[in-house]
Amino acid sequence: MFMGTGSDVGKSLIVAGLCRAFANRGLSVAPFKPQNMSNNAAVTVDGGEIGRAQALQARAARRDPVTAMNPVLLKPEGETGSQVVVRGRHRASLSARQYWADRARLLPEVLAAYHDLAAPADLVLVEGAGSASEVNLRAGDIANFGFARAAGLPVALIGDIHRGGVIAAIVGTLAVIDPADAALVKASLVNRFFGDPGLFAAGRTFLERRTGRPCFGPVPHFADAARLPAEDALALDHFPLGQGGGLHIAVPRLPRIANFDDLDPLRAEPGITLTLVQPGEAIPRGADIVLLPGSKATRADLAALRANGWHIDIAAHHRAGGVVLGICGGYQMLGRTIADPDGLEGSPGTSDGLGLLDVETVLQPVKVLRNEAARHLASGESLAGYHMHMGETAGPDRSRPFARLDGEDEGAISRDGRVIGTYLHGLFAADGFRRAFLGRAASPDLAYEAGIDATLDGLAAHLETHLDLDHLLTLAEPVERP
Repeated sequence: MFMGTGSDVGKSLIVAGLCRAFANRGLSVAPFKPQNMSNNAAVTVDGGEIGRAQALQARAARRDPVTAMNPVLLKPEGETGSQVVVRGRHRASLSARQYWADRARLLPEVLAAYHDLAAPADLVLVEGAGSASEVNLRAGDIANFGFARAAGLPVALIGDIHRGGVIAAIVGTLAVIDPADAALVKASLVNRFFGDPGLFAAGRTFLERRTGRPCFGPVPHFADAARLPAEDALALDHFPLGQGGGLHIAVPRLPRIANFDDLDPLRAEPGITLTLVQPGEAIPRGADIVLLPGSKATRADLAALRANGWHIDIAAHHRAGGVVLGICGGYQMLGRTIADPDGLEGSPGTSDGLGLLDVETVLQPVKVLRNEAARHLASGESLAGYHMHMGETAGPDRSRPFARLDGEDEGAISRDGRVIGTYLHGLFAADGFRRAFLGRAASPDLAYEAGIDATLDGLAAHLETHLDLDHLLTLAEPVERP
């Protein structure tokens, strides 16, 4: 199990790289994260959803993502509450206080998922959550040492040297946690080093002497990690923009933005300028396309959009001849109304949409979770995406669909052809469609999905170079069956 001295120290990336490295060695590898918090989710082959990082790790391990890989997923719906997804399905919407009080009850289900996953695998690589030293959250924990103790797992503790203070972070973590938890920590790993790794030789020696455990690394910074899908919305704080080409796409940063990896193929395009419009900023007047992304709480994000004055900017953009594309929650916002009679995303009620599409949406309890193969009707290009939404959308503009899948029409297009709505996530990863949609601005050479696999191979080679994987593998222990 890989835990971190803090959030965003590179746990997800290390596990993904090790999944590919050990899979390359011929092992059957499975990733696992007991509890995750993210609005960037992926649809699994068994019809549920898991965190995007675990789906990427599954891909790195060359296996299909399944719900057992992330049995508890928390999807924030507001400042203090989250949707609780267990084994891929929505179970409840709870405040933070309610969840932390009851989470220990989920441990048996988490352990069952782990054993289901481990049974046919040679190796399970487990990722912790946040910081391993949050002793204030230790009681009832199922994400870090609570799970590790229950499953009897050895732990490698990851620290990020680029943040500074990595020696104190590793030694300090071992000092403050329960001694029985500390006994599970078999090694430390120093990540994200810039410069000459040899300069940390004395630091590595100090850590090994002070902790009495081997120290792996340091692992130099892997710059190509920016090409891989990010999971945490914190990544949007330093979101790498497109490469400054002629076509300009503006994306309002909604407070509860979801599945923002839809943007990744666009920022990989050399002929695109991608602007993530921050709260308080205006949507650039020179934008060619305004893209409204997915949202975990559509009506609340629509209210935030209006509070920022973006509805005025979008209307002016459309009047000036610009294109507007809405994906999932963004599609719902483009319609005339969004009704939530059962209060699925907050207080029951109906919100006026932007009125750029002649459609209306009613949110419904049953969540659609499906991987899809579709065809873009305007170009005839194939699409491979997924549906992840609650709600039915109907209205006259549905007579001009965006795509067709399984013989049914999908999405809507306005009468003037410049406003498009679709529930399909992941659509821009399809190279043919992306080129058709972006026209001359798209690179004829960019193969997005192949690039992801090439990056995972590069990451695996990077870890093979800078870590003693044979030694690391000796720390693994046989699974203790229930």
